[in-house]
Amino acid sequence: MREIVILGSTGSIGVQALEIVAANPDKFRVVGLSAGSKNLELLVEQAKKYGVSVIGTTADGTKARDLAGEIQVIDGPKAATEIATIPCDIVLNAVTGSIGLGPTLAALGVGNKVALANKESLVAGGDLVMAYGRDQIIPVDSEHSALYQCFLSGKSSEVKQVVLTASGGPFRDRTDLSDVTLDQALAHPTWSMGQVVTINSATLMNKGLEIIEAHYLFDLAYSKIQAVIHPQSVVHSMVEFIDGSTIAQASPPNMKGPIAYALSGANRISKATAAIDWSKPNTWEFLPIDNNRFPAIDLARRCGELGGGLPAIFNAANEVAVDAFIAGKISFTQIVEIVEGSVQKLGGGSPIAIRDLSDVSALEKDARAMAVELIGDRK
Repeated sequence: MREIVILGSTGSIGVQALEIVAANPDKFRVVGLSAGSKNLELLVEQAKKYGVSVIGTTADGTKARDLAGEIQVIDGPKAATEIATIPCDIVLNAVTGSIGLGPTLAALGVGNKVALANKESLVAGGDLVMAYGRDQIIPVDSEHSALYQCFLSGKSSEVKQVVLTASGGPFRDRTDLSDVTLDQALAHPTWSMGQVVTINSATLMNKGLEIIEAHYLFDLAYSKIQAVIHPQSVVHSMVEFIDGSTIAQASPPNMKGPIAYALSGANRISKATAAIDWSKPNTWEFLPIDNNRFPAIDLARRCGELGGGLPAIFNAANEVAVDAFIAGKISFTQIVEIVEGSVQKLGGGSPIAIRDLSDVSALEKDARAMAVELIGDRK
């Protein structure tokens, strides 16, 4: 019986993780849950259903305790960080955004392994996270879970490059992105995700973040990390070896497979997700990415290669720019412009070293302020 903690339990990844727990009561026991303030009722409902004795929330503590009854409630901005330190076999970090870095470091700091769905932890604080060792983290992103599995087919010295696949989002076949609306950007053709992740997928910013994430997870030079458009989203990523062989991990676009694989400690659970139906015709396409239409990937790669605090600036500015687009303050194409402007103004000269979480927080604060200033200029 594996004891697990789920951070971000009311989001898409968290809800699917609990469905896996419900389907495998002999394999998992949930010992802690946390979520933001928007779905307090659902968080309490989850805790009662799965017999969880402690929850964390950023919602009002009095209301939370009234709803929770005998369940212990930890409230406040660092609630997820406290929940992450509960002794367990693995902490699933499904928090969205760079606020997930603190809980990741807290979990690792007490010796908990982390099933990482919060890519921003590595983008903003990769050096800090990796100081605890790569064997303490199992990736949950479908692309990195795929690479994790494909790497088992050979030695690290035999790897020539890795290839991340991208659905291409709703605009892979659209040449003019100047008049994109919010509804169009949120109409992802393959995956059902939250607003921020869906917008990041539409700009391909998500793939840029994942390139930085892959660099840290697998200790790969950026020159060995490529990305291609794969509209069907069935092949989740590939590893090319020096003998010309390419090993791919394929399954229908469903996150339950990667979640179950991580929660079980990189073991396979029977029927975690549906398999490919080989009785029907299958056509898989792989297309190069147009970097002129989608400049986010090249920008991410440049920030990653320069290192230091630039990825943190890149990520924080993007969070502000995406919020501004959702609010109708900037156009779709201005998202990447805001991010690039923030990086250029704050990251000029030598890369800024990151020593601890407070350094990351300071850089992110500056990046958000700069992004807000640039957004104001464009208005």
